[in-house]
Amino acid sequence: MKQDNRASIHVVGGGLAGSEAAWQAARAGVPVILHEMRPERETDAHHTDGMAELVCSNSFRSDDAEANAVGLLHAEMRCCGSLIMQAADAHRVPAGSALAVDRDGFSQAVTAALEADPMISIIREEVAGLPPEDWGSVIVATGPLTSPALATAIGKLSGEESLAFFDAIAPIIYKESIDFDIAWFQSRYDKGDGADYINCPMNAEQYHAFIDALRAGGKTEFKEWERDTPYFEGCLPIEVMADRGIETLAHGPMKPVGLTNPNLPDRRCHAIVQLRQDNALGTLYNIVGFQTKLTHGEQKRIFRMIPGLENAEFARLGGIHRNTFINSPALLGQTLSMKAAPWLRFAGQITGCEGYVESAGLGLLAGRFAAAVFRGLPPSRPPETTALGAILGHVTGGARPETFQPMNVNFGLFPLIDARNEKGKRLKGRDRKKAHSARALADLETWLGEARPAAE
Repeated sequence: MKQDNRASIHVVGGGLAGSEAAWQAARAGVPVILHEMRPERETDAHHTDGMAELVCSNSFRSDDAEANAVGLLHAEMRCCGSLIMQAADAHRVPAGSALAVDRDGFSQAVTAALEADPMISIIREEVAGLPPEDWGSVIVATGPLTSPALATAIGKLSGEESLAFFDAIAPIIYKESIDFDIAWFQSRYDKGDGADYINCPMNAEQYHAFIDALRAGGKTEFKEWERDTPYFEGCLPIEVMADRGIETLAHGPMKPVGLTNPNLPDRRCHAIVQLRQDNALGTLYNIVGFQTKLTHGEQKRIFRMIPGLENAEFARLGGIHRNTFINSPALLGQTLSMKAAPWLRFAGQITGCEGYVESAGLGLLAGRFAAAVFRGLPPSRPPETTALGAILGHVTGGARPETFQPMNVNFGLFPLIDARNEKGKRLKGRDRKKAHSARALADLETWLGEARPAAE
């Protein structure tokens, strides 16, 4: 349906944040125009024109709502009627205690829901430059792959240079090409179904040869404008981690703890490479933690050194692209609106949050905030004791502008809690995290009740 510009909220970008923002605003009874430049203009990382395409991992990370901040964020978003979580739950694949999805089914479900919603109009075109002020209400959710024209316009408006980091993509392997005389199914500590991951073992000699190959392997060359861009510490290329110390990977993504090799007498390994199911059919598996900037030829050669993957066939090789984000604590107000242009809101990874659900969570909030203002109501922030409130607080002032870097949601962003056991001693570890989660869900329920008039 055709909309008058000021009669709708405009959402720029059809990724996880933009899709969720559009959905939430529409649920509040406000018409939405969703602008997505694909397929009219492609990016360096996307492969389809589907909404909410997952370009890196297919994992939404831990789904433990009791003692993990990411799992708590999942639960909070479900309580808020999140489209992203509905699609993820409907298309989940085995991943132990994590929530992983069939990436194609997930994106198709989000796309179908948005296209079928009578309150949402989708326009396939690039917003080249700053959205015009006469649009009235705009949510910029263009993600880390914002088009150059829009990124330049945002930089000029903000008066500050955008920050940037690299994000690398892990390769995907066909399951049928894996040697199960060597590899075996098992989840770390037998979580989930106990057999949600494929494991490839390495002894010390194999591991050290692999590390040497990673260090010496040919890497992609950066363009001149990319060379000073820092990596995000939570998504380092595998070869960058290898350069930090010969045992770094054995204590990181290749750690053997919680796993037992049924093919060895003592069942112990020096290191283990894990593969996680990537689609619902179970035909594709991605190598966990193996985001990389190795050249495609070197990836095939080096990753086939992994026991069990000697004959691996790759459905997708790894890659690397530049991601950008704004200095949100300096530029954004308390409800994600730009201080220099309050009619503009930002959501998702462009704000400097990191992770799929964090990005979608800020999209959820931006959609609700924009819808409330559109209807003449005050936007209501979630309590900072919640996961949604904690990540919102981080990007809108909780972090220091001069040292701002991308951040995943974690309990360190939450206000302190004075939780004690029956003997009066402060709770620690998992018990303390469970107390955080219980408080968060209770406070979220209260907030939803108070904010409901703005979201009906």
